Order: sequence, then structure tokens, then C-alpha cells
Amino acid sequence: MSAKRNRGMTEEAATTAIDQACRLLRLPTIRNQFPDLAQAATREQMSYRGFLAELLLAECDDRARRRSERRIKAAGFPREKSLRAFDYDANPSIDAAVINTLASCEWVRKGHRLCLIGDSGTGKSHLLIALGTEAAMKGYRVTYVLATKLVNELVEAADDEQLAKTIARYGRVDLLAIDELGYMELDRRGAELLFQVLTEREEKNSVAIASNESFGGWTKTFTDPRLCAAIVDRLTFGGNIIETGTDSYRLAQTKAQAERTDTG
Repeated sequence: MSAKRNRGMTEEAATTAIDQACRLLRLPTIRNQFPDLAQAATREQMSYRGFLAELLLAECDDRARRRSERRIKAAGFPREKSLRAFDYDANPSIDAAVINTLASCEWVRKGHRLCLIGDSGTGKSHLLIALGTEAAMKGYRVTYVLATKLVNELVEAADDEQLAKTIARYGRVDLLAIDELGYMELDRRGAELLFQVLTEREEKNSVAIASNESFGGWTKTFTDPRLCAAIVDRLTFGGNIIETGTDSYRLAQTKAQAERTDTG
């Protein structure tokens, strides 16, 4: 049976008790924000229930933010990219409305595919990372990986008799974002192992890829025509295909900067 609380404690004692209780209950946001929220509650003449709601919502919002940050970190993105920072004016091939629809991440919930196809410097990786970040912020588990790194990891896992475990790990995440697919030729073994990962995720979880090669040129990456066709089928069936064009906006920005420097 708990001891009866002293309801006549001083303000200082009450503050100390709140601090201790927040530590015990692991409520760091309430502990940090309580003084400011208490002052605001006094100024605005909040009811007890209103004040309690403000405290609890502040804790919930901060926990959601921290979870989102952990998911983004766990995804392994090489750099920060956001949709807000994407320059649609410099990328006329890309429909902002389509990207905004994808940002809702309904396609991730449904386990659909996304293919970003275009030349270097056209925004493929930016969109891949930014949409992956949106998915992580909305609560989905995301893994970003370069195609060559993924294949090398699969080959090493196969040699160490850990392939099933590795494929299962890549199969569990809600969105697997594979970048730079098509930059390097894959031998038959590497292509077959990648195919196994895609098969593991088929009709269950989403895959998004960025490639500098159109599907017709993938035979340079996957040298076995039948395996190449099967991989293309896995990645395109029921998916979204976005062509980012052939004009490098990074190159255009570099030239523009150089011209400004020369005339400055």
C-alpha cells in the first residue's frame, strides 16, 4: 500500500518531485519543458486537464521525432536530401505532382516498386534518398545501399554460409533503396544473388532503384538475357517508373557558377 502524498508541498519541493518522477518514468521532454509550459499555463489560465494534455503531447511529439531520427540514421543514407531542396525548375522532365504523390508513401505501404531512370546529374539519387527519408519519417523501416555494395555483401555471405540470414535481413525492411544500379557489370553469380533478394521482397515489401541505364541497356549490367529480363520484371511489375532525363543539372549549375565567377 503506497504512502499518502503530502498535498501541501512547497513549489520547490513540487519541482524537485516532478524532476525525479520524470527521470524515473523516462519522460525527458516533460522534464525539460515543464518550467516553460507551467509558466505558459499560468499566463493563459489553462485548466488542469489542458495543462496535462500539453505536457503529454509534448512528450509524444518529441518521442516521434526521435524515433524518426533513429529510422533515418538506421537507413544508412550517405547524405541528407529533402524534397523541399529539389529544384524542379532545373529538372523539367520531373513532374512535381507525381513526386508529391509518392511522398505520401502509399506505394511503400502497398509494397510497390519505384524506378528512377536517367543520366548522371539528373536528380535520381536525390529523389531516391529524399523519398526514402520521407518513408522513414512516416514510420517505415528503410535501408539504402549501393548496388555493388549489396552484391558484394551477398557474395561474401554466400561464401560464409550466411546467405539466407543476409537475404532475410534485406527482406524484412519496408523499403529497400538500391542506388547506382547499372554503373557496373555484374557477373552471373552476383546477378543471381541480387535476384534472390528481389524475389524475397516480391509482393511483400517495396524496392526503389536509381539507374543511369534505361531498361534496354541493362544487358550490359546483367549479361544473361533471361536473368536480366526476370530482374526487370521484378522491378517494374505494378511499379512507378520515373525518367529524370538526360541533361545534367549539376553540370549546368557548375557552368553557371563558373560563368558568374568569370564575369564577377
